[in-house]
Amino acid sequence: MLSTKAYHNSPEKDWVVFIHGAGGSSSIWFRQIKTYSEEFNVLLVDLRGHGKSKEMSTMKKYYKEKYTFKTVSKDVIETLNEHNIERAHFIGVSLGTIIIRTIADMEPERIITSVMCGAITRMNIRSRILIWMGHTFKKIVPFMWLYSLFAWVIMPKKNHEESRSLFVGEAKNLAKKEFLKWFRLTYDVNPLLRYFTEKEMDAPTLYIMGEEDHMFLPPVRKMVKDFNHSFLVVVEGSGHVVNVDRPDEFNKESLNFLLNYKTHLQQTA
Repeated sequence: MLSTKAYHNSPEKDWVVFIHGAGGSSSIWFRQIKTYSEEFNVLLVDLRGHGKSKEMSTMKKYYKEKYTFKTVSKDVIETLNEHNIERAHFIGVSLGTIIIRTIADMEPERIITSVMCGAITRMNIRSRILIWMGHTFKKIVPFMWLYSLFAWVIMPKKNHEESRSLFVGEAKNLAKKEFLKWFRLTYDVNPLLRYFTEKEMDAPTLYIMGEEDHMFLPPVRKMVKDFNHSFLVVVEGSGHVVNVDRPDEFNKESLNFLLNYKTHLQQTA
């Protein structure tokens, strides 16, 4: 089971499960915990090899196997079972949004709603070049150089500095072998994303994107127009990680959606 932190509000309340991105940890949600734990039961998850999960002896058996989005998503499903959580709202950031989307494909009944922050739905030319550079130089260049480069390209502006520093700081805790296992997931990402953009999730989904998320906002705009129960909020003055860049706006929009998603669906019916 993955390392988790649970905040119990009430047995009658729904659960909200937070999924971080590659190289991060559940600490990225520190500005959401208070707000959400007042309305929901909250489960913060550290993915395999990240945060406190990398210290757990129960996870060591996984470190020798090839990582896939399905195996990583299965970790989360097994963790939900351990906590007796049958259904939940899911909130993810960056690569965490792909994991949520994979869970929705594996066990769609698990997801009541989802909120996708800095969602990765398609790789543009710039991101493909970055990935090619990473695979070309990953064995000869320190992985933190690569990660820092990726973070700077994705979050280049001064007002993204906190998000960028947070991601890079968390990534320093990863072992090189662990980083390489996660980086190999990029081999599988393009066909997976093509499939996901052609098939909408069953669960109502809110995409919260920064207006300055130049790599990932345009494909999300296009995708949402073609979907029936997916919604988009674009936050001004924010980059890829809206929950850190603009936490108040993120909390307001996401919480409103989770509490009133049935109204959203009625308005678009």
